[in-house]
Amino acid sequence: MDVKFKNKVAVVTGGALGIGRCLTQEFARNGARVAFIDVNREAGEENLGRIKELGGDAVFFHGDISEEKVLKEFAQFVAERCGKVDFLVNNACISRKGILEPCSFDDFNHVLKVGVTAPYYLTWLLLPHFTGTASVVNIASTRAFMSQPNTESYTAAKGGIIALTHAMAVSLSGRVRVNSVSPGWIDTGKYYDANYVPDYTKADMVQHPSGRVGNPMDIVRAVFYLCDPENSFVNGENITVDGGMTKLMIYSGDEGWSLKAD
Repeated sequence: MDVKFKNKVAVVTGGALGIGRCLTQEFARNGARVAFIDVNREAGEENLGRIKELGGDAVFFHGDISEEKVLKEFAQFVAERCGKVDFLVNNACISRKGILEPCSFDDFNHVLKVGVTAPYYLTWLLLPHFTGTASVVNIASTRAFMSQPNTESYTAAKGGIIALTHAMAVSLSGRVRVNSVSPGWIDTGKYYDANYVPDYTKADMVQHPSGRVGNPMDIVRAVFYLCDPENSFVNGENITVDGGMTKLMIYSGDEGWSLKAD
């Protein structure tokens, strides 16, 4: 257990599955009280039960953070059930694909509501409850810097959350630190299916200078670093956690890589 997190309160959005599920469990395992929200009621309640089985302390709120009413209700829920906020991790995001789908006007704006508007508004709602050493960590993505085709909705949201991060860090100077983490390829399989077994090719691994695919604990450790008050000089920053994948320049023919084009 990391004693720095004992008796602290951690709020996590999108905490039922994937990286969010790992975050909620690890915060609880390290002594924090966890409040999390997710649109998936069944997975959220199952994760809540799992945390309690592990001896952790958590509360779950079911709701869609794209809705202003839900964000207000969740903030009130956190205030009443927890009394304070030490860490807010804005993790939730979705994708409705992009311009080739096409992603409609409403779909595109829905993704932005979940991925950018909700982190902004929830941070604002929780401002009266942040402690003096509070930290906000936004989960961005390497998709903010690189893309595959037809990913405009998700990519725009992740680019937006990085910009929002440094804006809020400046506005909230002296009150709350705000940083972001940009995951690369993180295999979240076992946080969806307890029986999941990874199956990577050699190519999957060597395209990362670190020699492996990432896992949710890689993100948890980065989030914990940013939440630690001893790291208070890190503010308004984005930390990329991708095994170096975005730094590896590849030309056809390099390291056995090739591109077949018509």
